[in-house]
Amino acid sequence: MNEMLEARVDGLWCQGDKSLAVSLVGTGAAPLPAWQPGAHIDLHLPCGLIRQYSLTGPGEANRYLICVAREAASRGGSRYIHDTLRPGQRLMISAPRNLFPLHPAGRVLLLAAGIGITPLYAMALRLKAAGTPFELHYFVKSRRSAAFIAELLESGSEALCTVHCSDEGGSPRHRLAQAIAAPQGNQHLYACGPQGFMTAVAETARAKGWAAEQIHSEAFQPAAPAAAGMQDGTFTVTLGSTGERWPVPGNKSIAQVLMENGVAVPLSCEMGLCGACLTPVIDGIIDHRDTVQSEQEKTAPTQHIALCCSRSHSGEIVIDL
Repeated sequence: MNEMLEARVDGLWCQGDKSLAVSLVGTGAAPLPAWQPGAHIDLHLPCGLIRQYSLTGPGEANRYLICVAREAASRGGSRYIHDTLRPGQRLMISAPRNLFPLHPAGRVLLLAAGIGITPLYAMALRLKAAGTPFELHYFVKSRRSAAFIAELLESGSEALCTVHCSDEGGSPRHRLAQAIAAPQGNQHLYACGPQGFMTAVAETARAKGWAAEQIHSEAFQPAAPAAAGMQDGTFTVTLGSTGERWPVPGNKSIAQVLMENGVAVPLSCEMGLCGACLTPVIDGIIDHRDTVQSEQEKTAPTQHIALCCSRSHSGEIVIDL
């Protein structure tokens, strides 16, 4: 389970017409843990919800910056932050986790859509400071909806990114093929945004000759649920440490079954977005339904299963718990 920290809301301000930047500072004697671009934290809201948000900005000491879009279909998290959260309020947060790190590269291509700009803004600042050549393309519906647009377009002597606005003819459908060129040597690509956007990025990149290990992505929405027929099957989950085994019916997750039987599971997002409950699998064929792991990780000889959402294609799955 991730370490819990107390933080105080130090400031709130608008970023575009639908997002809210939230500055958090540590309240303890020790400073907040350092982090690297791509990291996120769990935010434990007073309303009882836990939500994951990428850390962004330049990475000041003892200060975390997140940015939250108001979602029309909010399950309560973004609504609480926009309508109820106030400066001075204290919140519990997790220490940063990083499932979307920068890799050593001679050149980097960053592609963001919507609120997916948050981790990539931090990456752009780090790459600029390190002198690593990069391009950042930011896709938004309109300029008024873009977060951090002033910072991205007025950073020193040159803009950090190119902004593509759908209402100006710059939708991903029209511009992705231009933004993604053939890879140059040791080049890596990072994409963040809605699942449909990242699928389009991956397909375009592969068509241009990018290898799977050069493409990295992080979702801000869960993948579409599997067809109902695939959710109905019952399989057995077995603990590798004790041999205890229980049936997992179609209307329950592995995590739910384990917790009902007294097994501690480090749950957070419960949608396959954060990676908190990824657990090594000893035996069985996994029906991967998370958006945290890459396709390479999902087909590796040693695999991990997201206990909150993934299931099994085999009658039994043995996990390393």
